Amino acid sequence: MTNIEEKALQDLEFNIVTQQLSEFCVTDIGKAKAQKLQPYSKQQQILYQIDLTKEYKSSELEDHSIPNHGFDAISEDVKLLKIEGSKLELLGFRRLHSISVTTNIHLKFFHKYQPIYPKLHSKSQQITYTEDAILAIEKVVNRFGEIKDTASNELASIRRGINILKGKVNSSFSKALSRYSSYGYLSDIKESIVDNVRVLAVPAMHKRKVKGSMLGSSKSGSLIYIQPEETHEAERELSNLLYEEKEEINKILRELTEFIRPFADLFLSYQNYLSDIDVIAAKIKYAELYNGVMPKISTEKEIYLKEAYHPLLLINHNKINKKTYPQDISLNKKMQIIVISGPNAGGKSITLKTVGLLQLMLQSAMMLPVHEFSRISIFDKILTDIGDNQSIENHLSTYSYRLKNMRKFLKTCNAKTLFLIDEFGTGTDPELGGALAETFLEVFYEKGAYGIITTHYANLKMMANEENAIVNANMMFDGKSLEPIFKLKLGEAGSSFTFEVAQKNGIPYSLINRSKKKVERGKIRFDKSIAKLQQERSKLAKTTSKLESKASKADEEQKRLDEINAKIQQKLESYQELYDSNQHMIRLGEKLNTLGLKYFNNKNKRQLYSGILSIVEKENAKRIKQSKKEEKRKQQEEKQVKTEVENKISKIRNKKKQLKKTASKTENKPKPKPKLYLGDSVRMEDGRAVGTIDKIEKNKAVVNYGAFTTSVSVDQLELVKRK
Repeated sequence: MTNIEEKALQDLEFNIVTQQLSEFCVTDIGKAKAQKLQPYSKQQQILYQIDLTKEYKSSELEDHSIPNHGFDAISEDVKLLKIEGSKLELLGFRRLHSISVTTNIHLKFFHKYQPIYPKLHSKSQQITYTEDAILAIEKVVNRFGEIKDTASNELASIRRGINILKGKVNSSFSKALSRYSSYGYLSDIKESIVDNVRVLAVPAMHKRKVKGSMLGSSKSGSLIYIQPEETHEAERELSNLLYEEKEEINKILRELTEFIRPFADLFLSYQNYLSDIDVIAAKIKYAELYNGVMPKISTEKEIYLKEAYHPLLLINHNKINKKTYPQDISLNKKMQIIVISGPNAGGKSITLKTVGLLQLMLQSAMMLPVHEFSRISIFDKILTDIGDNQSIENHLSTYSYRLKNMRKFLKTCNAKTLFLIDEFGTGTDPELGGALAETFLEVFYEKGAYGIITTHYANLKMMANEENAIVNANMMFDGKSLEPIFKLKLGEAGSSFTFEVAQKNGIPYSLINRSKKKVERGKIRFDKSIAKLQQERSKLAKTTSKLESKASKADEEQKRLDEINAKIQQKLESYQELYDSNQHMIRLGEKLNTLGLKYFNNKNKRQLYSGILSIVEKENAKRIKQSKKEEKRKQQEEKQVKTEVENKISKIRNKKKQLKKTASKTENKPKPKPKLYLGDSVRMEDGRAVGTIDKIEKNKAVVNYGAFTTSVSVDQLELVKRK
């Protein structure tokens, strides 16, 4: 049972969510359970169910996926099984066999992969594993759902006799067919079937010439169907044996029913278990419609929703490719109650419903359309007052009904309550109703309840402005176009834009002016100030957006110029290198030319050779010096890169150690270390090299790293990948 009232579930349209969820179940029992799904009542139960959902979701990343859980309902079969002296039919045994096999596969799977799915394993442990019923059914029924010949000695004997007689009937019929056909006593079709009996098709003129029993005739009467005399006796014996077979099968099924009767409650537990798994699997599939994630469950009392969507609205908008606006909403000790104000049709009610529906879904262990950094705590009660609450049956006005509701709120709300009230305090005189609403809000605040209300009352906006933990908020509105922006803004009250919206909708200005005179000046000034603030903020947001756009364009232009500059610089450097190279070659050419001229004048070969050799040696000396400089530069660069990499690795390792220390402090229970098996890929804690386990003996593992093997304690290893 849930602590949350049916009214809250209806106000927040949780029944639509459960209906949509049920469409992703593959079994009828699962669909029924999904439709009846309600938020769980105890925190321990909620956390357990959330863990089940998270583990099932994590199976998508594992090599071994969770087995199929489909089954046919067995409730009627079990009802019949519980009646003494009853007998199950073959189809019932097939259903019981199928559900038993499916459940046993699940039990084996979660036992084998317990380290990966600890919570799903604990759930499967509640079911008894047995193969007795499966083996008993398989002894009698084959995989096609038929009774085996070996189900009993008597049945085997009867079926052998049936096969012999069938052969006898076919043989005798074939002889009669051949004989009368040669006499010309049969029609063109020669034979037919009447009441599952092979008969000869004899023209009416030859009916007295064929010996046998007349079993019928054609519609026109031109053909007579006769069973040959030769097959009649064998057919009669066959009928007797078929009757005996039917009686023996009934006897076998009665005995089998008696054997599995004690397993009736176990079969029901199988059905209950698999239908629970069906609902969990459906939650994962349903969450794909809105890219759902599981937010962090906060131990502190808080709600921090980042980029939160109303799931039903998001699903509908996705179908028609319409944009949905996310909201960022926070409730904590510093923001205990949020007072949302602003014009109608601005999204106030949707924001209210988004918070409530997401809280209900979380406490039903469903994934939410929020950013993964979102944090939510669990509430014992969720109280809502949303929509038109006029009670025709009880002859109560809207305001009387709301007062009755408020009495219930004041009586039941406490520090573990989340309340959501739309149009708080409306339905009576604004001044008096506003004063009463302010008092109610004070009581909610004093009791430590968290909540969100929407209102148009100025005194509630003033109250939120004065109290520390009560915060004003408004749905942003474009003051010029008077169109909603569907974005929640915390810290500021919102104007109702009453007169502005009226003017936009064609109400004459003279009437609006007369209306303004009927209202207190201070109230108009207050509302006008709020409206002006909203308009200024809207202008500021647009200006900021323009500046950001210009800054972005300037950055892009700067990047483009930098790229051009870098290219030009690179070209200049390459031209400089080419110029230096050319100059060098010119100098070498001049030296060779000088040597050539001297040789031309004195014909001294030795002087020529020594001159050329001197030039070559000087050039080689320069090359050696240059290569040493280049090598030294490369070594310095490599050393610098190595130092930077080592510094980064050191920082990452320190960060990991710090995170591990923090995690070990914050986590109440350490995560179970996965059991290691032969062939698993592992690595040392804080190590990078990955090896394969060749042998495990006495808490020691022999790890093969390819080039070498080493013996390491199992406790020092961490799993990288299963075999």
